[in-house]
Amino acid sequence: MKKICLSVVGLYITMFAGFGQKTPADTTYKSRKLTFEEANLVSSYYKQNGNNSAVAGGIGTEKLTDLATIIDVKLHKWDKRNRKHIFDFELGIDHYSSASSDLVDLKNNSSASSADTRIYPSINWSVENEKKGTMVGAGLSYSTEFDYQSIGINAGFSKKTNNRSGEFTVKAQAYLDKVSLILPTELRPTGLGSGNDDENSYPKTSRNSFSGSFSYSQIINERLQVALLLDIIYQQGYLSLPFHRVYFADNSVHQENLPDSRMKIPIGLRANYFMGDKIILRSYYRYYHDDWGLNAHTFNLEMPIKITPFLSIGPFYRYYNQGATKYFAPYKTHTDADQFYTSNYDVSKFNSNFYGAGFRIAPPKGVFGLSHVNMLEIRYGHYTRTTGLNSDIISLNLKFK
Repeated sequence: MKKICLSVVGLYITMFAGFGQKTPADTTYKSRKLTFEEANLVSSYYKQNGNNSAVAGGIGTEKLTDLATIIDVKLHKWDKRNRKHIFDFELGIDHYSSASSDLVDLKNNSSASSADTRIYPSINWSVENEKKGTMVGAGLSYSTEFDYQSIGINAGFSKKTNNRSGEFTVKAQAYLDKVSLILPTELRPTGLGSGNDDENSYPKTSRNSFSGSFSYSQIINERLQVALLLDIIYQQGYLSLPFHRVYFADNSVHQENLPDSRMKIPIGLRANYFMGDKIILRSYYRYYHDDWGLNAHTFNLEMPIKITPFLSIGPFYRYYNQGATKYFAPYKTHTDADQFYTSNYDVSKFNSNFYGAGFRIAPPKGVFGLSHVNMLEIRYGHYTRTTGLNSDIISLNLKFK
């Protein structure tokens, strides 16, 4: 029920060593056999706390923990026309426990949503024509948890400029979702049991998302690179969350009710500046607008610093400012005059700060002397926002070559 980023499990680690093939001595030869390129294991632990649970109508605990793992494997081959085909296989597994979601059932605090596991595999294919400077690709994804299933499809195209200093990319995505209508206990029809019931006992409804992403990146000079990013996202279907309560001013309790369509338009600018051989300044700004009346600004800075040729640290900071959607109001504020209503503080007015640092090593003989493990990165971040929510996340990334 919580749509939170997750990643972790050491499945398939034993297969990485078997893929470690040497590059042919004749570099002009390009193998047409499917060859291992790299694999990544990313694992994270996330913990949050707060006092504005949407399940309880904007009040109550937001305690949540999440353990997540993603395993990503890339293979490639060359065809007869010297085009590079890349196959990317990914498996993600998240497990969370949520005190706030446990309040779906106020009577015995034992709803199925108090803990859940999300599994999300995906496969992507792309083909690169180095001579023409083009790349095309497509992919499929799937995600499932107790009350939510999603099928995703995507396709993309990119083209480099003639001098290879610029690149235009376009990508289209669609997510076709099914949401189980698990209502708070007191709002359920007679005969429908608690959150412990099998997921198939609840009615389901659709939620679909369609997006187009456009970007143009340009090398300005040997020190500066910039990129302009634009997304157009349209959602339609059931966009509320059925287990979110809304308490009106007259003390009555209702199920969250939001419009059945939403248009989102974020636009961003990214700039990377190389401040010599040892420091890179990465900056990012994004403006977001949607037709629910929500506007937001994101500022992000990261500065990787190379301590040695194989060791670097990277402090980062992100500031976020958001105005409330026109459908939000706190606990016991909405009235019968409101057609749409929510007390979810994720769409309220707030500012947030996220800061931390990463530590990265990539020794030439491999991490801990293991030749196939060529990179280790550990990152820690702390998040606070003005509604009182705070969280910590630590992640580990191992790259296998």
